[in-house]
Amino acid sequence: MVFLNAAPAGVSGFLANPIFMFVIIIAIMYFMMIRPQRKRQKEIENFRRSLQPGQEVVTSGGIYGKIKEINDGIVVLEIAHNVNVRVDITVVFANPKAMQQ
Repeated sequence: MVFLNAAPAGVSGFLANPIFMFVIIIAIMYFMMIRPQRKRQKEIENFRRSLQPGQEVVTSGGIYGKIKEINDGIVVLEIAHNVNVRVDITVVFANPKAMQQ
């Protein structure tokens, strides 16, 4: 008489475990989505800390300008001759054209 075991055994049984599959999906999401996003956020933070007057930047709204001064998280941008705009530092990003030069 042969008895068939209903539960899979060994490594194949472990790999078929729903909890293991859930852990694998979470790990893939971490390495493909969360980790690169955190790295990019750190790069942006470091850029904002290194801002200097005279540097050309672009805002999240698409306004290009040159930094005149930085005070407590407020950046004064000169967007045209004698036209200054005050913006929050969180909307300032690197100017791609200025970075290439």
